[in-house]
Formats: sequence, C-alpha cells, structure tokens
Amino acid sequence: MGRGKQKKQGADNTRLQDQESGTYLKKWTGRLPVALLYPNRYGVGVSSLGFQLVYSLLNDHDDLVCERFFLPEDNHSSLRSFESGRSLSEFSLLFYSISFEHDYVNIARLLLAGGVPLLAEDRSDGAVTPASPLVIGGGVATFMNPEPLAPFTDLFLLGEAEGMLSPLLSLFGSTLDSLSRSEILFQIQHKIDGAYVPSLYTPVYDDVTGRQTGTTPAPGIPERVTKVVVSTVTKAAHSQILSPEAEFSNLYVTELGRGCSRGCRFCAAGFIYRPPRLWDADAVVAGLEERNANVHRIGLLGMEMADQDELEMLSSYLLDSGCSLSFSSLRADRISGPLLTLLGSSGLKSVAIAPDGASERLRRVINKNLTEEDILVAVERLADVGLYKLKLYFMIGLPTETSEDLEEMLDLIGKIRERMLPFGKARGRLCEISLSVNCFAPKPWTPFQFHPFGGEQLEIHNDGLATHVVKSLKAKIDFLKKGISSEANVRMNNDKPDNVLFQAVLARGDRRLAMVLAKMAKTGKPWKQAMRQEGLTPEFFAVHQYGAGDYFPWNIVDHSIKQDYLWKEYQKGFAAKTTAPCDTTVCRRCGVCGD
Repeated sequence: MGRGKQKKQGADNTRLQDQESGTYLKKWTGRLPVALLYPNRYGVGVSSLGFQLVYSLLNDHDDLVCERFFLPEDNHSSLRSFESGRSLSEFSLLFYSISFEHDYVNIARLLLAGGVPLLAEDRSDGAVTPASPLVIGGGVATFMNPEPLAPFTDLFLLGEAEGMLSPLLSLFGSTLDSLSRSEILFQIQHKIDGAYVPSLYTPVYDDVTGRQTGTTPAPGIPERVTKVVVSTVTKAAHSQILSPEAEFSNLYVTELGRGCSRGCRFCAAGFIYRPPRLWDADAVVAGLEERNANVHRIGLLGMEMADQDELEMLSSYLLDSGCSLSFSSLRADRISGPLLTLLGSSGLKSVAIAPDGASERLRRVINKNLTEEDILVAVERLADVGLYKLKLYFMIGLPTETSEDLEEMLDLIGKIRERMLPFGKARGRLCEISLSVNCFAPKPWTPFQFHPFGGEQLEIHNDGLATHVVKSLKAKIDFLKKGISSEANVRMNNDKPDNVLFQAVLARGDRRLAMVLAKMAKTGKPWKQAMRQEGLTPEFFAVHQYGAGDYFPWNIVDHSIKQDYLWKEYQKGFAAKTTAPCDTTVCRRCGVCGD
C-alpha cells in the first residue's frame, strides 16, 4: 500500500478522533491486540449503539487493547485502525459487528484490504497470531441468519454481548498461547454459550432441488446453537462515544429495554429479542447519568415498551436535567399524558410514526393493530403541542396487498393533513408530511419468513420472476408518487426495489452466497452478475414460498421459537386476525418462555 494512501487514512482518522469524546486510547505493551471492525463508513458505525457497547465491553478488560476499523471513506485510502493507525495485520483477534444485510459484502472488503485470507479454511491451523488471526462475527444480522458469512468466519457469537464476551476472553487467556486454531475453536464450541463454529457444521443440500435440507454437526457437537439472552442489567446500554459525524450528531442514546411485545409479523426484532425486556428504571437512569454534564440531547431506544409510570419518571428526570428528547419513531396509540408533555418541551422539530401497513386491513395482516382513528388522534395531539412536521413510515409489497390498500393509504395521508392544518394555521406554522416508503423483505424468525419477496403469491416459477416482482414494486411506488403530487407540503422518499431484492436474497441465503460476496469484493462486479457466475439466481433465495415444515438455512440458530407457532401466525395474517402482545407472566404461545 502506498505511503500516500496510508497518510490519507491516518489524517482522516486523526480529524475524526479529535472530534470524538469517549475514545479508549491504551498502550499496547503487554496487552492482547483486538480489532473491532464495522463494515461501513465511520459515520454509520459510530452511530451504532451495539458496536459502541462491544467496544466498551472489550476495552473494559485491562489485559487487551481494542481498536476500531471502519470502511475507508474512499477507495484510495488504506485500512488503518482508528485509534493508533495500525494495520489489521497487527491484530490476533478480529471481531466484527454487523446489523444489516447490505453490509455483508463490506466484511469481505475489509478482510481483503487487511490482507486476511478471506475464507476461514485458508487460514493456518497453527497458532492464532496476527499473521493468522481468528475472525469472530456478531451483531443482530448474525443471529438472524449467519450462513452467508459463515465461510469467512471462524466463530460467531450468537446473542447479546454482555453475556458472552467475558467467558470467551477468559478462555482465550488460557488457550491462545498453547493450542492450535482448531483446538481453540473446538473448546469454544463446547464451553461458551452461544458460540457457533461454522467449520464444525456441514450443510446438507437436496440433489434435485438444491435446497438445504439440514445441517450435520461434527461428532459431539450440538445440533443447534442457542442464542444468549441477558435477562436484566444494572446499567442500561448507552452511548460510549459522541461525535458530530454520527448520523444524529452528538446524540446520547440509552436503551429502555430490548425487544418488543407487539409481534408485528414482518419485524425480526419482535421475535429474535424474545422475551421482551424492559429495564428497571434505576438501570435506565444509571445509563443516562454516565453522560457528560454538557450533553443534553437524549435518544431513548425502546419507547414502545415503556409503561406510563416509567414515562412519567423519565419525563420528570429529563425535564429536571434540562434535556431534550429524540427517538426513531413513536407508537401512535401511546402518544398521550407524560410523553406528550415531554415531547412538547423537548424542542423537537419533527416526529415519526410507523403505520407500516397501507390500510387498516393490512395493519391487521401484519399485526400492527393500529386503527385509522388511532393515527389521526395521535397526529392531532402532536400538532397540539407544536409538532407540525410529521414523518410516516410505510411498507409496500406486504402479503395480500392490493391496489385498494394503496388507495386507502393516500386517503389516510389526506386526512392527516386535514387534522394537522387547523393547528398549524392557528399558530402561523407550516405543516409538513414526509413519507418513507420501503419494500417488504421477508426476514428469518418472523411469521413472514415463509413468504416470497414482493408479497405476491405467483404461479409462475422461472428466472424472470424477480424482475416481474421488482417491476410490480416500482409501479406501486409510481402510483403513490402520483397520488401525493397534488398534496401541498407532502413529499416521499423510497428505497430501490432492486436493492431490497438483494437484501432478501441475503436474508434468506445460505453459505453458497459467500462466493458471490467474495466475487463482488474482489472484482467490483454487480451482485446479479456475480450470482450468475456462481450459478445462482435471486429467485431461488428471495422469491420462494416456503412450507410449514421446510428446513431453513438459519435453523442452526435456536431462538426457542417454535416453527409451528410462526406458521400459525403466518396463516392468521392471511385471515387478517391479530394476536395480543406478549405477556411473559402468562403467555406460553411461541415457546420462548416454556410450554
């Protein structure tokens, strides 16, 4: 790598580091070097609470030094650690944290840029050293479906980091200097809860259909890996690092809990984080009190779970502390009382609500269970406390969706404008509505994992099916854009159906997709071309209808959710029947809390 490229990456890192607060800067002498990779640019990675949590948990161990690596800002920069500017070849343990399918290819790019053999099987089976490091994967995407990344990865940690890192690091302390790679991995698979060593498992494929029909473990290895869940915390996860370059500049984020009790049938978070957990109020305050005294912008994750008592406590705490509140979106049927008081006093300029389904019927199909009146009343209440800029999240391509559903969505937007306008006019304020319209992609461990991408149950099965589905989604987007064109101060953003098709391919994929990712990373080829050259099609993975008893590539992960339960929820969706939220004190439907 040329010195000019090295200097550029170093200069970029120095500038960004100077703007950060909370960076760990450790001396290397006598410490085990650990790299923590985020497969996207700095601004995205530093915004990830999960990534920051792992960075903090690793650096809390005094006998190691953990430094971060991000995807370089351009193709002309070398890959250097953020903290000290070292190369990846100086680290024995390479952790990566990944949340989104579209970042999968960047794992391959980072390993290649760091000179690490891309395939785990090509790494030396001798001692674990910087010349032959262990690649360890984690993050929410891996415990949905780790398989597309399995050939690159020596070890996955499936579950929540607080319950896994300390025992793993303790085992490394007693084995790294004395055992080979394969011996260490074998011990980890046996001794560490949530550990998944892909080399100890062999996928089984049907000779006729090509579909994965099972996974064979090595002798003495469990058939599946149970995800690790943390039942409680004494201090809620919170921002460790603040940066003006983050997606939400210098926003201090604290977790209220994990999971969601609602069980929307398209949403992985509502299932893979079961049972839903709301942290104790003292733990949340403990997380908030870790911030510097001059930090007043607060983001709360998990507000859809908080009960009225906790909202009142948090509202009082934040108001007394002179803090303003931020969040991703609000549940429309929870906007009342102390939350409204807090919203009105927080200096917010906009607020987001996620109806998701275009019509009231579709919201029952997806188990969102929000009525039109719920949404309209929420809009009025928000406008009444001075919030006139509204963002609405919708999905298209959901199962059973029709043109009538999309027409009802346009009607709803018109009614929302009518409800907001009187409040804005009375105060001389402009009311604005921003629509974020995204294509549905079936995700593992949800009731809709069985359903094809695009939402349509089509009779044709050929290599042009994905193209047909993408065209259909584009037509729906055009229909909505035309429908809002006459509405003043309403604008719409949407994702690209082609990109979401690839997301669905990866979400439902198996190990064979690793070679597609490798080809993309090495040659820069587009994903469709790389798939063709590997003899694979998007239809095979994304546009496929699964049956009740079919095997999924992601069945290697055990979330304790019964597949029969997910199938029944899928069928209830077709009947537009809703399911009550989780009540972990009495509910035993899905299997997570026992039978």
